[in-house]
Amino acid sequence: MRVFFCDHVEVPLPPGHRFPMAKYARLRERLLSSLVLDPTDLLPSTPAAASDLARVHAPHYLEGLLSGTLDPRILRAIGFPWSDALIRRSRASVTGTIAAARVALEDGIAGNLAGGTHHAFADRGAGFCVFNDIAVASRTLLDAGDVRRVLVLDLDVHQGDGTAALFADEPRVYTASIHGEKNFPFLKQRSDLDLALPDATGDDEYLAALEPFLARALAESSPDIIFFQAGVDALAVDRLGRLGMTAAGMRRRDERVLGEARRRGIPIALTLGGGYADPIDATLDAHVGTYAVAREVYG
Repeated sequence: MRVFFCDHVEVPLPPGHRFPMAKYARLRERLLSSLVLDPTDLLPSTPAAASDLARVHAPHYLEGLLSGTLDPRILRAIGFPWSDALIRRSRASVTGTIAAARVALEDGIAGNLAGGTHHAFADRGAGFCVFNDIAVASRTLLDAGDVRRVLVLDLDVHQGDGTAALFADEPRVYTASIHGEKNFPFLKQRSDLDLALPDATGDDEYLAALEPFLARALAESSPDIIFFQAGVDALAVDRLGRLGMTAAGMRRRDERVLGEARRRGIPIALTLGGGYADPIDATLDAHVGTYAVAREVYG
């Protein structure tokens, strides 16, 4: 299984910053040490071309990001201080998702150990999201004629508001989101299919809801590829999650999604999404679990 990474670009953050930037390199190390991935599976990402980013992002937003002159209010909403490293890493994250999608069309499955930055809109970022990698990758495949229909399956605990807004008038992209009803973003967008869950929703309730949700999303989208935003912040121990899932429940979630994609022969590209446990080990274990399930399902 080919998997892309961009943690080789180190992003400096102020002491005490709440975003767990170190999780990406630690996850790659843990995937290797647990033998879920082999070193030959892993490929570094390079920064995405500005022309690719422009498929979904507004010129003034791109110019502000690339030149370091972005409105400070938008930077505050993103949640990161501007740096050249931040932009290079964010661009490389986009490339990782584009590459994973193209490989998935060949191999059936591929992954990006970053990405899932679903709060980025055309003209602004938010919630630790600079560029919308899944949106850029979807547009890239559609523009090239590689696919005709795309399903974005977003199971991060936070609604994929940026992705929903970007594709609100695009019938070829079907956006489906299961998220916390009372969690960020507090102003939700309208996906093609939304399911908002109450606080403390546990494994049994979540998985019972997932079954018809997934069936409907697949039936209505008839996709040539699935982008699976496999955030693990629905864990009960996640400090930003508010749901009540266990690690075992997350694995069952992944088994159902990946198993159904494999059964139907639909290529699937994995992106990381959120995970904010403190300490971070529970988040890392859940992300490793996603890839362990992928290995089990795809062999």
